[in-house]
Amino acid sequence: MTKTIPAKSAISFPLGRLVITSNASLRLPTEAVYAAIRRHSSGDWGDLCPEDTLANDTNLSEGGRLFSAYGQGDQRFWIITESDYSVTTVLLPEDY
Repeated sequence: MTKTIPAKSAISFPLGRLVITSNASLRLPTEAVYAAIRRHSSGDWGDLCPEDTLANDTNLSEGGRLFSAYGQGDQRFWIITESDYSVTTVLLPEDY
């Protein structure tokens, strides 16, 4: 099965230093984290409400923190890139 990549895939931004919380590192599959980082860096914000998606799109063009959410259940995790693009963090919601 092939997946169509959305037009947003042309978007990219610097991730800065990539970090992952120890909790997320222990509980998340490495492949899922790498796939989500690729999605995040291309402007695919994952499973967000329309308001958060719009906020990310605005922050990408005007400056601001970028937030994505991926996975389900106990495998749900977030990726946050700081507004100055100095660091991108992978974390579980309870790590916030």
